[in-house]
Amino acid sequence: MIEVCAYSLESCLAAQRAGAGRIELCGGMAEGGTTPSAGLIQLARQYLTIPLFVMIRPRGGDFLYTDNEFTLMQTDIDVARSLGADGVVLGILNADGTIDEDRTRQLVEQAHLLPVTFHRAFDMTRDAAEALEAIIRTGAVRVLTSGQQPTAEAGIPLLGELVKQAAGRIEIMAGAGVNAGNAERLWATGVDALHTSGSARHKSHMQFRQAAVSMASATPGEYERIEANEDKIRAITILRPGFRQ
Repeated sequence: MIEVCAYSLESCLAAQRAGAGRIELCGGMAEGGTTPSAGLIQLARQYLTIPLFVMIRPRGGDFLYTDNEFTLMQTDIDVARSLGADGVVLGILNADGTIDEDRTRQLVEQAHLLPVTFHRAFDMTRDAAEALEAIIRTGAVRVLTSGQQPTAEAGIPLLGELVKQAAGRIEIMAGAGVNAGNAERLWATGVDALHTSGSARHKSHMQFRQAAVSMASATPGEYERIEANEDKIRAITILRPGFRQ
């Protein structure tokens, strides 16, 4: 399975054309992914034929959420389900760096028949082995992780350990810096899936550019956008074990 993180309808469609098997739909690129708009979820579901998982994250920053933020996550799960999502992606931690097992379980139950991926909040935990067991107990079906390193390639040793520990009880999906140059080494760890944005930068078509004002507090700015690149994703998909063109 190749999952592509997409922030726009255009990126969703490019990923599908390139052979991706699943979309993780997000908003808030500069924040590392937040809950996308209802309109984007609806259109993505309308045009995609592959499974669509929706990010449930009320804000950027840490994964220690207030009661109001937790309620918002519950509501967003209901909205995603009503708009045709095939699953949701989420993660909650305690202040001590452990998995918030109780509230994660509540969200898994809120999702009901929708499978849940626990995202890279896992990589911010104090003990990976302990965290994996906690996530398994919540009923989530998948963990997205870089092996608690800046990139999945750097995290290969831990990824291999997590696959062995999971022993088929939960899927391990490697993500962060996944590309055609390291995909085969990542598959060799035994992970169940790879997660990539496969992105490239595109210049704005604006002819007039206001140099004195910027609306963006982070990159990309007004005159640049980042979209999934079909060629980059296809280069990863053809490296899947057993793939035949």
